[in-house]
Amino acid sequence: MATMSTTSHGSQQAEAKIDNKDLRRAAWACSLGSALEYYDFALYSLASALIFGPLFFPEQTVAMQLILSFGTYFLGFAVRPIGGIVFGALGDRLGRKFVLTTTVMLMGVSSTLIGLLPTFHSAGYLAPALLVMLRICQGLGAGAEQAGAAVLMTEYAPKGKRGFYAALPFTGVQAGTVLAAGVYFLMLYGVEDITASWLWRVPFLCSAVIVGVALYMRLHMKESPTFTKLAAREQVAENPLRQVIRHSKRNVLTGIGLRMAENGGSSIYQALAVSYIAGVVGVQGPIGALSLVSAATIGAFTVLFAGIASDHFGRRAVYRFFAIFQLVIAFPAWWVLSQGEIFSTIAAITVALGIGTWGMFGTQGSLMPELFGARYRYMGVSISREVSSVLAGGIAPLIGAALIAATAAWMGGDPAMRVHAWIPIAAYLSLLTLITVVVSFRMPETLNRDLDAHEDAK
Repeated sequence: MATMSTTSHGSQQAEAKIDNKDLRRAAWACSLGSALEYYDFALYSLASALIFGPLFFPEQTVAMQLILSFGTYFLGFAVRPIGGIVFGALGDRLGRKFVLTTTVMLMGVSSTLIGLLPTFHSAGYLAPALLVMLRICQGLGAGAEQAGAAVLMTEYAPKGKRGFYAALPFTGVQAGTVLAAGVYFLMLYGVEDITASWLWRVPFLCSAVIVGVALYMRLHMKESPTFTKLAAREQVAENPLRQVIRHSKRNVLTGIGLRMAENGGSSIYQALAVSYIAGVVGVQGPIGALSLVSAATIGAFTVLFAGIASDHFGRRAVYRFFAIFQLVIAFPAWWVLSQGEIFSTIAAITVALGIGTWGMFGTQGSLMPELFGARYRYMGVSISREVSSVLAGGIAPLIGAALIAATAAWMGGDPAMRVHAWIPIAAYLSLLTLITVVVSFRMPETLNRDLDAHEDAK
């Protein structure tokens, strides 16, 4: 019996063995999927801020167009927890690879179809209804995409280098953001009204190319070694959601708290700030898109630096550093945005988003999966990420739009007074970030923990 057990265990280890070629293939597959998700994310953020209002809600006032446009943006976040639960359970029961292949298809097809939608002028209320439906499909797919990429790469990576390897797919975020913003920059450059032509459709139709490449890569990568071992030992969880609720409430709340600053800051700078500088401050031209290109370029280096630093100094210390950085510059950055000076506007968004927000994002790649036990890790990361996406990211532009309108009303109804909304917006961002700073002092250190362990980090 002892000999059979040893042989069986050796077989399991052989099945789970990952070489450098497998590691590189997984990194590329996860990075391309992340690029697609955040290409869609940045694309929809920019479209919500700049074009969806007149295309799909032309009968409304300009202020109401913005609110309704950001409302569809929020719906994608609102359904992400549902996608996280559904696909998180499948990821813990059927494998990480299966879910990552499914979600990249769902997201890519939904984004491509947005580029084929009729507008309100040609289809009436059917047009915004179809937009909402496709946005919901995007949200369901995104609800498990980034969680799966983080889990897979953390479980693939060798101990001592998890921070670096888990950060690699997150550089896909910057690639997707640069691509979306770059496409919009080219679309808007020299065009007085992009909504009057078919050009607004092009960025969404480009999703088809990304999804094709990402799908090919994912179909040819190996399953996570941790899940392979669980399946070989018949230890796969029957009900991952029940396990998370029973054993992981504290770490789920920790994950949600850590994401308040990162996800909230990301939405505030990528969607709300772009709308504010164009629609409120009145900065002309594609400055918002150019700011995101600059921020994402710097952010690609920040993400990798944060991942490497977390391997040397620990996850808590590095995450806390970037959260405090975002807190310190919140008011100065938003004051700069209110001034309407082009170069300082680009610099403010580049520093705030590219260093502060995305520094936390890079550290998060390995930190979140390390918080949870092997049998329900996908579910734990998905719930933490997606609940926080609703509480922090999805609702942030809506709150920001309401703060802009409320500021104008409070100051006598003069639309010109909306520029002073930078003060409550900066205060709102500071509150979200302060929550994360407090949580960073109460979380467990997860550096180099055993990822095959069934219990959570403590």
